[in-house]
Amino acid sequence: MDIHQQLKEIKTQLRLAMNGAVSQSMREKGLVYKLNFGVELPRIKAIAATHEKNHALAQALWKEDIRECKILAGMLQPTESFLPEIADIWVEDIHNIEIAELTCMNLFQHLPYAPAKSFQWIACESEYVQVCGFLTAARLLMRRGDMDDRAANELLDQAVCAAVDGSYHVRRAAQTALRRFVQQGEENAFRACRKVEGFAHSTAEAEQALYNLVKEETEDLSQAATGNGL
Repeated sequence: MDIHQQLKEIKTQLRLAMNGAVSQSMREKGLVYKLNFGVELPRIKAIAATHEKNHALAQALWKEDIRECKILAGMLQPTESFLPEIADIWVEDIHNIEIAELTCMNLFQHLPYAPAKSFQWIACESEYVQVCGFLTAARLLMRRGDMDDRAANELLDQAVCAAVDGSYHVRRAAQTALRRFVQQGEENAFRACRKVEGFAHSTAEAEQALYNLVKEETEDLSQAATGNGL
């Protein structure tokens, strides 16, 4: 079956599984797509499982301005053929938080060049490029945990700035990265505490929220260590 036929088959599967109520609910929550079948994620995963990972198919799916096709593209794209320049094209084409979160989870975090690319995206001025940078970094921290001092300090600096001054979705993504950063251990927790200690009595809502987040994560880490007899 050629790519055109596979794409046609996938669209047929999506139409058969469409859910108008879910699609309407997404629109009401601000998740706007040119076309959204409202297919729930478990069903999308089931459709993906019926197809082999294929670069040409994933690229064709991504080019479709359809919610479910973009989600499937991230699931079906092989990492070995997903070159850095293609990653940049995809990330520039992301315009809502659902696609950002799912593409980072299904694809971006698994790329061999993900650590360097996440920092490049974090430094970008585009909102959802930054979001993908922080979410990819957060995923990498969950999977690997290791990060040299230079990278750790850079991520901490960028995340704190974004969590205070960024747009809503950038702030949330930066907070997620900070949460994963602190969870890696006492050294990271100490670094983060030192970074935000000046916000302890801030009247700025974003600064106070960031201070409380780091404080809570540090306390949870300490309690976990005590519970494990450390």
